[in-house]
Amino acid sequence: MTKTFDSLRAVDHISFSVKRKEVFGIVGPDGAGKTTLIRMLCGLVQPDMGTAAILGLDLLKQGGLIKNEIGYLSQKFSLYSDLTVDENIEFFAELHGVKKYKARREELLEFTRLTKFRKFLAGKLSGGMKQKLALACTLIHKPKIIFLDEPTTGVDPVSRRDFWKILSALHNEGVTIVISTPYMDEAERFNTIAMMNQGKLLICESPAVIKASMKESILEVVTTDLRNTYRLLSENTKYESQLFGDRIDVAVDDPQAGLESIKSLLQKNNIVLKDQRFKNVSLENVFIHVLKSADTASTRAKDDEVNK
Repeated sequence: MTKTFDSLRAVDHISFSVKRKEVFGIVGPDGAGKTTLIRMLCGLVQPDMGTAAILGLDLLKQGGLIKNEIGYLSQKFSLYSDLTVDENIEFFAELHGVKKYKARREELLEFTRLTKFRKFLAGKLSGGMKQKLALACTLIHKPKIIFLDEPTTGVDPVSRRDFWKILSALHNEGVTIVISTPYMDEAERFNTIAMMNQGKLLICESPAVIKASMKESILEVVTTDLRNTYRLLSENTKYESQLFGDRIDVAVDDPQAGLESIKSLLQKNNIVLKDQRFKNVSLENVFIHVLKSADTASTRAKDDEVNK
């Protein structure tokens, strides 16, 4: 599928498949095309090229039938702030043609732990509770697939954990979940991860396969001057460095030789190595590595075009 807005290609010839009853995650930086992709899959944005099959139905030709089988939770809170929790769920039940919704509403209120807040106005709820209410409204018609666009962005850690407990329960019930997130720790929960950047699909595999794709070892270092250490590693070594708060992850092909080389570089520049350890490759390590590799390849392609 492809979608262009003016001169910006938001989604660029992306193709993948999602297995039934799996948690399929879409990750990528801001502007990668995640929201546009999800909105196309929900039939809210028309692709310029390509189509998709949702539950065996053609997205372009049978969109009306598909909408009865899917649920969509947008990135922005899109419920009615001046309606109560109960009233919002009732509204979405009527919207989806669910006539006998009261038992289902009770089930969802209990499921999302919103029963005691049912008479609260939606606009008065916390961010985490708003997302739980939005999810309850998304589930009122018992969809087989739910599409969630960064549902935990801006939500406090406790609410984020509670939200994932709810999603895990849905997954166990057999609901297929397609979800985008900027959080790599959440990506560990996915059965399959699609990594996007600048509208392109960079990799689409299980977390285990993705982590195994990075052959380098990860050396974590802590020094007395992290910024200068990062600069020195970037300018004076072949190693890829990733700055994470109070530490730097360095990808080295030969662990022992890499450590000795880094020690020597730091010593020459009067920087003290406070701590170091080799650790397992994380999804974040791979994602940054893949992004840098893609940027390098793109730069080389542009240079080749200029030199022709």
